[in-house]
Amino acid sequence: MIQNMRTLISYRELLLMWTVRDIKVRYKQSMLGGAWAILQPLSLMVMFSVIFTYFVKIDTGDIPYPIFSYTALLPWMFLTSSVNFAVPSLVQNMNLVKKIYFPREIFPLSSVAASFVDLLIASLVYIGMFIYYQIPFRSTIFLIPVLLAIQILLTLGIVLFSSALNVFYRDIRFVVPLGIQLWLYASPIIYPLSRVPEELRSFYLLNPMAGLIEAYRDVTIRGVWPDWNYLAIAAGVSFVIFIIGYLYFKRVEWQFADII
Repeated sequence: MIQNMRTLISYRELLLMWTVRDIKVRYKQSMLGGAWAILQPLSLMVMFSVIFTYFVKIDTGDIPYPIFSYTALLPWMFLTSSVNFAVPSLVQNMNLVKKIYFPREIFPLSSVAASFVDLLIASLVYIGMFIYYQIPFRSTIFLIPVLLAIQILLTLGIVLFSSALNVFYRDIRFVVPLGIQLWLYASPIIYPLSRVPEELRSFYLLNPMAGLIEAYRDVTIRGVWPDWNYLAIAAGVSFVIFIIGYLYFKRVEWQFADII
């Protein structure tokens, strides 16, 4: 694994170039361009706010529901965008996979990097919401890079495994959106973690996004340190998923050119 990492680092310029290409292609001939990165989580936030404020009341304490949901939608959209673009990336670039050698993981990794740029763009609205709702920026926000590192580890594990599996079973690209949709309702995005029954919470927290989303809310809008037990579970599960995804990808990588 260390040798593979060194090889990937030596191709860092190619990874950067392909990431820039992915960003350009994603919004090429688009009316709104990079504004789509903001429109997607913003539109979901508006829809959730209307439904769960006026029709089905969800108690979020003294936190306004719009910023409560947007705090969760930002990392969630980063995850879903990464997965949706990364899963078909190997098949879509079959000509390059067949012709020349380079670390094949560059394709899914560039999709994750491009989605991270979208996350940064969408975060501008988040900062504006802090100002609008007069929520102070506290020292706990300095933990955000740690949370992002854990989430990126999780995301990489998922996209490496899924993109490699999609080479062998093309219907994976249909299964993944369904799985992502179900995963959304199994994560505390539209409701707080406190709504999960105590007797089910230990099992529920095996979903790493549950602990991560709760931690994002804690360090940003609540201004408190996260529950370290929840965060430790999320980090542990994310690390295991990354190892499994990476090892599987490298194990079957040599077959890509023949099967694609």
